[in-house]
Amino acid sequence: MSLTQEEFEQSAAASQGRDVPTPGAPPLGKGVEECWMDVDGARMRYLRAGSGPPIVLLHGLLGYSFSWRYVLPALAPLRTCYAPDMLGAGFSERPKIDHSMRATALRLLKFAEGLKLDSFDLLGTSRGGAVAMSAAAESVKRGRPHIRSLILVAPVNPYSAHGRWLAPFAGTFAGSAMVRAVLERFPSLYPYWHGRMFADPKKIPPDSLEGYKAPIVKPGLFEHALSIVGTWSGDLRELQALLPTLASIPTMLMWGTDDPAVYFSSMEPLARHFPGAEKVVFHGVGHLPYEECAEEFNRALIDFLAKGSGARD
Repeated sequence: MSLTQEEFEQSAAASQGRDVPTPGAPPLGKGVEECWMDVDGARMRYLRAGSGPPIVLLHGLLGYSFSWRYVLPALAPLRTCYAPDMLGAGFSERPKIDHSMRATALRLLKFAEGLKLDSFDLLGTSRGGAVAMSAAAESVKRGRPHIRSLILVAPVNPYSAHGRWLAPFAGTFAGSAMVRAVLERFPSLYPYWHGRMFADPKKIPPDSLEGYKAPIVKPGLFEHALSIVGTWSGDLRELQALLPTLASIPTMLMWGTDDPAVYFSSMEPLARHFPGAEKVVFHGVGHLPYEECAEEFNRALIDFLAKGSGARD
């Protein structure tokens, strides 16, 4: 794989541990370092911050490491935080590879191996929550790496009716054609769809819309999204089958009651697979509590980790 001069300079600087802002990406917060790793023959971008026991933070569909801009500074005094842009998303490369839930989970474990993480806490939101559960199940089967705890923020799951038909439809020939037609108007429609993720429009952070739109300049984002929804039904069946293997992992479930993407009503049936799970409910909050009520979200997350659940060896 040949690199452009810009990519070569970024790679060289990253290997020297220097901060390397990617053109077009939102500014990095204080103490946040941009890094790169080769995974399955493609370059994966990730953010690193803090010190202490490691935690990996997984974004959702059409999200990327930008989602954690309020979480990273809050966790940095307690944890070494790694927030990847999974391949196909954010500012990572967009190779034409298998983006099913399990394939993505296996790449996550390769990412952890590349960081030499023997054990870590794992936080995932939305589709990233499903990937986190799949990765945890794989780690249980292998016996490594050790997932100390799971923090699942409105994770995609088999008990939320929303998306059971819509996502598979979008993966069909007719459905994908319709979605592509809609995506041609995406720049004008994005504010609408983005705003729907929040229960209270007044609580949308001023940088949120532009931050999530930033990776659109990198071709292939929507092809990546379509490849994900194409395996959606199979992924949900697989997820339901592996849930019983996760009962021993200390877990926290976090949900907004007004989530329009992954219904709050699915929290309780999912929780049955995690005996003793801690449940945190954000009343009147939508799909992105780490943005809509960031301070409350961070307090709950830090409390969970500080109790020792997330530091167990």
